Amino acid sequence: MTKRLKQRVVATLFGVSILFLACAAPAATQPPRATAAPVSSPAAPASPRASTPAASASPATAPAFVPVGKFALSPASGQWGTAVTATAQGLAPGTAYDVAWATATGKWLLSEDRSEYKGREFTPVERKLTSATTDSSGAFTATFAVPNDFGYMHDVLVKKGPELLNKSAFEIDMVTTITPTSGPVGTPITVEVKGIGYRQYQNSFQLSYDNKYTGWVTSVTTQGYAKLVIPATGLPGKHFVQLGHSEFNAPYLNPQQQPVVADRPFPRLPFTITEGPAVLPPPAANQSFAVIAARPVERGIWTDPYGAFVGDQIALRANGLQTGADVEITWSTMVGNRSVTGFQQKVSTLARTRTDATGAFTLPFAVPDDLGGRHEMTAKIGDAVVAKTDLYILSNAFPISVDRGPSGTKVKLQLKGVGWTETEQIYHMVVDNSFAGYACAFQSAGDITIETVISGEPGWHFIDLYPGIYRGAETRPANYKIPQLTALDDHPGEKLPIYRYAFLITAP
Repeated sequence: MTKRLKQRVVATLFGVSILFLACAAPAATQPPRATAAPVSSPAAPASPRASTPAASASPATAPAFVPVGKFALSPASGQWGTAVTATAQGLAPGTAYDVAWATATGKWLLSEDRSEYKGREFTPVERKLTSATTDSSGAFTATFAVPNDFGYMHDVLVKKGPELLNKSAFEIDMVTTITPTSGPVGTPITVEVKGIGYRQYQNSFQLSYDNKYTGWVTSVTTQGYAKLVIPATGLPGKHFVQLGHSEFNAPYLNPQQQPVVADRPFPRLPFTITEGPAVLPPPAANQSFAVIAARPVERGIWTDPYGAFVGDQIALRANGLQTGADVEITWSTMVGNRSVTGFQQKVSTLARTRTDATGAFTLPFAVPDDLGGRHEMTAKIGDAVVAKTDLYILSNAFPISVDRGPSGTKVKLQLKGVGWTETEQIYHMVVDNSFAGYACAFQSAGDITIETVISGEPGWHFIDLYPGIYRGAETRPANYKIPQLTALDDHPGEKLPIYRYAFLITAP
């Protein structure tokens, strides 16, 4: 049996026999700014060999699939865009058939209030690739390009309306590239991965740089595609970006000996640091997301803008309320923590104002120094709540306290407006592409202040802050308290910025 066929059979068996195979693996003043439940996934698509009826079946077992005629693909594996020829025989003559692609769509699962992480879910779907009409002998030949999709096994189906007549397996090969492949220290290296899988043992990849663990790579909502950027760090010469699968919080180093899918890719891609001026990240104040525009209503209250930063001067506006009335404005937040005391909602009076003769008002105020995310605001006349709205606090970064000095210099990094939910409350510090630890913002009302020392050889060094997941119900894979390098495109919950700093060590 060839290596690829072994892989194909193992992948197929894993999809339909997950319980059996599971036992084989271990369980301040604001700076200026520029304006889970276990994985639920479908069974792996069957290869042509997987349709043999079971030796015995209970009355509840679905009828075995019996293919009509013959169906084959050439080639049977390849990367995105590969031209594939599909040939069928033994079908009804002069009849139109569809050739369809079996896959899944992914989503992150959160609790109803979006505060708890429940895992990830993949739902089976089919997509039509092409149509073909058989000749007088009941045969057809059709061609299609491999979709940009999750990697590993997919069924290619022959269908007449909803009826499945035959199928064959195609394996998408995962391809990893870096751009550029050389440049001075600090050069942003774009890593692209096409064809990450969605099934367990296929959907959680970890990235290392020069054998230093950097973080986690995901493609749950991006259909098998991952894109991330890291800085080129180190001395002039050759360095390596390495990508491997892991169910846990660090790379799995001997995948060739893993009992389930031993042939998963393990790319090691070279990057050459050249002489030349360092490429530095933009000022921290320019790295936050933009403010979110106001969302006016005909009757009620709204903030202008809807999303802003701690300390920003904004306004609460109202239309269509009771005329000439005294109004109390309340502010809602969460206080406490998840690790020791627990937490609860706290509602307090933010301000008082009065409507004019048309039932409107404009109330200027500064965004409170509070947790990031949504905060409910209410307008009360007497004891009655007459209107509600939300203000979204965005996170932002302060400049590094000092950006140069000898090895051992103490520095301070500070963020404001970091959230409180399980997917928003922590940031992870990565120094020269090496994961150093995490910091939490819940107890400190959205403030993260990291005090550390920068050490190493003279030259430029780089500090990155990545979002991650604090905790959740998901157990396999268990990707908690680690940097999510793909957070800009594929983070559960709200999208969060990635922040980057540089420090020049001037002497040993």
